[in-house]
Amino acid sequence: MSTEHNFRYLDKEKSWLAFNARVLQEAADESVPLLERLRFIGIFSNNLDEFFRVRFAAIRRLSLSGKTGEKILGGISAQQLVKEITKIVIKQQSESLRILSLIEKELVKQNVIIIDENEVSDEQENFIKDFFIQKISPELVTIILNDLAEFPLLKDTSGYLAIKLVLKSEQVSSGMLGLVKKNKPEVRYAIIEIPKTTNRIVELPNKEGKQYLIMLDDLIRYNLNSIFNIFDYQSISAHMIKITRDAQLDIDSDMSKSMLEKIATSVKERRIGEPVRFVYDKHIGKDTLKFFLSKMGIDASDGVIPGGRYHNRRDYMSFPNLGRFDLLYPPRIPLPVEGLSLDGSILNKIAQKDYLINAPFQSFSYIIKFLREAALDPKVTAIKITLYRLAKNSQIISSLINAAKNGKKVVVQIELQARFDEASNISYAEQMQQEGIELIFGIKGLKVHSKICVVDRIEDDKLKRYGFISTGNFNESTAKIYTDFTLLTSHQQILRDVNKIFDFFDINYRVHRYKHLIVSPHYTRSKFYKLIEREINNAKIGRPAYINLKMNSLSDNPMIDKLYEASNAGVKIKLQVRGICCLIPGVKGMSENIEAVSIVDYFLEHTRSYIFCNNEDVEVFISSADFMTRNLDGRVEVTCPIYDENIKKQIIDNFDIGWKGNVKARLHSEKFENKYKIRNADEPIFRAQHETYNYYKERLDANTIPNNE
Repeated sequence: MSTEHNFRYLDKEKSWLAFNARVLQEAADESVPLLERLRFIGIFSNNLDEFFRVRFAAIRRLSLSGKTGEKILGGISAQQLVKEITKIVIKQQSESLRILSLIEKELVKQNVIIIDENEVSDEQENFIKDFFIQKISPELVTIILNDLAEFPLLKDTSGYLAIKLVLKSEQVSSGMLGLVKKNKPEVRYAIIEIPKTTNRIVELPNKEGKQYLIMLDDLIRYNLNSIFNIFDYQSISAHMIKITRDAQLDIDSDMSKSMLEKIATSVKERRIGEPVRFVYDKHIGKDTLKFFLSKMGIDASDGVIPGGRYHNRRDYMSFPNLGRFDLLYPPRIPLPVEGLSLDGSILNKIAQKDYLINAPFQSFSYIIKFLREAALDPKVTAIKITLYRLAKNSQIISSLINAAKNGKKVVVQIELQARFDEASNISYAEQMQQEGIELIFGIKGLKVHSKICVVDRIEDDKLKRYGFISTGNFNESTAKIYTDFTLLTSHQQILRDVNKIFDFFDINYRVHRYKHLIVSPHYTRSKFYKLIEREINNAKIGRPAYINLKMNSLSDNPMIDKLYEASNAGVKIKLQVRGICCLIPGVKGMSENIEAVSIVDYFLEHTRSYIFCNNEDVEVFISSADFMTRNLDGRVEVTCPIYDENIKKQIIDNFDIGWKGNVKARLHSEKFENKYKIRNADEPIFRAQHETYNYYKERLDANTIPNNE
């Protein structure tokens, strides 16, 4: 081991922030269409909100506990890490504001103009006032704060305008000489919650070929006099503030309550979680800032971050397209899967061979088709499925309810602790309960993160199973932007293992043995250790040895150590890790045979695929698990081997396409520089996500060419 390198792992929180910096790079990239760049600003902001609500909140809890946390946090205290994270975030926030300003200037060149309350023309005034009266004023929550016994609870999902009213002074006579003096002006503070029922970006009437917009915040600012006209004020100011609260769920230990009740209560209590971040307009008056921090009990040194004029920039994710398709990525219609039709019976097709869906390059509709067919098929007796995150109006749920209404036994394991989807999942759970669907609410101490479904069908008086296993959620909304593999199969041995997992949900004190699937928390770590060890042994005796891994996050230290061991044995390792990567690649004597990249583009890379050389008898797996401690040891996860040679080739080809990417690929490094992968001068541009789409299109085209032989 090299003595020159003093540490073996990168801090996972800083690595996550480096990932979000890659998202911000997309917003800064001039080759990205302008409205898409605004979308990336929104994604960056939304990611940061979730980071503070969960990851930062956990570190802050540790820092306040009095524990140093040095062993947990890689040699520095929790208190120091809080300071370092805050410093990084302030720098990133500043960079995001700079990028946003540049985007807005470019939009002006495209005749798209975002105005503020001081730039409203006479023609726009009537529209804005009428819009405010008709749509905004009825929804507006405005609170005068000075005389309240208790400061109102601010929600961390909302933005607020902090208002300062300076009232006009009254003149009074004093003394025998009738001297006139002014009382000290009275100051009143108020808060306005920015409504979420209306799009944050309001489209104004076009004028002379130009498209005008105004932020809802500024539209409210323009109408402040209409709101506060009962006060005789000499000045009024409005600056945006935003609070982020600790969103960790504290589950009640009361044994008399159901899991559904416990999660529902905990979600409600989340709204009063401790503040972990307070972001404010850096131009706010010092007295106003002091008033709000004092009333909210926030320490000015703890998570207080100066920002720009607008917060909650996640709202840019839904920036109106304005009909300007020239400022957007061209739409890519999901492709059909070769040999698999949405017209005929999908179960009959799967009975003959396995199929792989790679959404969003290929259509997610096959999953819906599978469930709808199973719901109606008289031969189907039961459907079992795990659900983690669901679409707002889920076709998955409607298909399962349809199956229950048709007399099928429907068993649904729904994860009530899917972060930020708890309330939605509780609502769906109650809906399914009413329809007679059997619900499983998980296992104490274990989240169920696996993505599996099995269908029982009686054929010739015998039970035959059909099913699917996926790397991503059964969510038709995210399937449009998240890349994920789903294997459709009638492989009876694999599906027998899937069925055993549902038995484990039912009787979880019994540890099942699986012949084909690799299942957390019992077998995943040990199995991957063995797979890596086999490559190590092959390398030592001169056989071909390599490991190609694609995942969202890599943060488990023992697994990183095993990869370091493989590198030192001469195993060539390629890693595509979208997000957190605590492994340090390319260090002599530690990881010199490891390369690691991250692809960030218009689709979110969510696929997990694991490829092992096995002396050129390649083994390929898809999985719901990342190489994180929680996935290996603390959740129910499923890794599935791929036996079909055609599907194996597809997954290997997908990895190779990603590895060849030289446009949107960044290099992981210990300094978190996010440098782009270097493209040689004579090397053509190779954009991995574009080429993946083209790969499937070419496969389809090849299959439609008539055979003239």
